[in-house]
Amino acid sequence: MPIVPYGSPILRKQCSPVDKNYDGLDKLIENMWHTLENANGSGLATPQINLPIRIFIIDSETSFNTMNPEERKVHFEGDNGIREVFINPEITEYSEAKCDDLEGCLSIPGVAAIVSRPYAVKIEYYDRNFQKHTKAFNGLTARIIQHEFDHIEGRLYLDYLSSLKMKLLTKKLAQIKKGRYACEYPMRRIK
Repeated sequence: MPIVPYGSPILRKQCSPVDKNYDGLDKLIENMWHTLENANGSGLATPQINLPIRIFIIDSETSFNTMNPEERKVHFEGDNGIREVFINPEITEYSEAKCDDLEGCLSIPGVAAIVSRPYAVKIEYYDRNFQKHTKAFNGLTARIIQHEFDHIEGRLYLDYLSSLKMKLLTKKLAQIKKGRYACEYPMRRIK
C-alpha cells in the first residue's frame, strides 16, 4: 500500500476507534504487514496509509535479530522485540525515566532527528483477534509504540523537536510536501 507523505492532512487527524466487525480488517492488517516489510520499517499506523482509524503494527523483533549483543543491551531490556497488532490502543502510563534516540518515519523519508521519549510505557489494546491486553514495554519497543501511537493521535515525532531543529529541517520538509523525496517504497500524496 502506498504511504502518505508529510504534509498530508490525515497525518494530523485524531483517529477513530474500530470494532471487531470492521469490514476487511484481516485483509487490512495483512496489507499493513506487507507494506511495513516492503518499506523496511519497524512500525506503521493506519493514517500513514490514509485511513483515520486507531490501528498500528509494530515489528521490533527484526531490529532485535539484526543487532549485535552490545546493541541489544542498549535498546532491549528483558525482551526480544515484538511483532504485534495494536487496535484501539491507549497508553495508560509513561515512565519518568527518559531516553534520547534517533527517530525517522516512513512518511518523512530522508529525515531523522534525536527525540526524547519516556523509556517505558504501559498500554491497553486489542490484538487482531480482538482479545484485550494490558502490557508494559520498554526501550526500543516502547519508543516505536509511542511513535505509532502519536500517529493515531495526529502527532508526528517532529512535534517534539526544538524550533531551531525544525528551522534546520524546513527545506527538506518543504520538498517532501511538494512530492520531492527519494525512497524505495511507494508513496501517495494526499491533498
